[in-house]
Amino acid sequence: MAEEARMSIQGEQPLEDTVVKVFRCSKVVKGGRRFSFAALVVVGDRDGTVGIGYGKANEVPPAVEKAVKDAKKNLHNIALVEGTLPHKIVGKCRATTITMVPASPGTGVIAGNSARAVLEYAGVKNVLTKINGSTSAKNVVKAVIDGLIRLRNKEMIESLRGVEIETVKRW
Repeated sequence: MAEEARMSIQGEQPLEDTVVKVFRCSKVVKGGRRFSFAALVVVGDRDGTVGIGYGKANEVPPAVEKAVKDAKKNLHNIALVEGTLPHKIVGKCRATTITMVPASPGTGVIAGNSARAVLEYAGVKNVLTKINGSTSAKNVVKAVIDGLIRLRNKEMIESLRGVEIETVKRW
């Protein structure tokens, strides 16, 4: 709570969170079944900062709480250009591969539920995606984050190479 208050004082947007998926696990015991829950959560400010978290508990609300706390610890800054990605990128996690392609204004976020949550909370407004391999929610979310943290914008490349780069407007 204090972290959110500090962020809003600095003028940044407060973090929003959403539950991507709740997983239920059961264990058979003498009296019947005992259930436990795990939650996969995305946290972001819709302006270039996003994080994912995973939490487990015996009931859903504490699992979501733990996941949100975990997500706030794992925030990443994403390089965006006018509401889309600076270039095509492929993110990977285990058996999941996701290709994210920048799109022209007005396209929207063309993605499945798990990928859409991460991209929207990161602040991406126009993107095309394609998932190959496993479509497991955990792997998809991790693959999207993997791709997003490897994005580089024009200024980053210029500073790394020490040269001036000219770009051609695509649309």
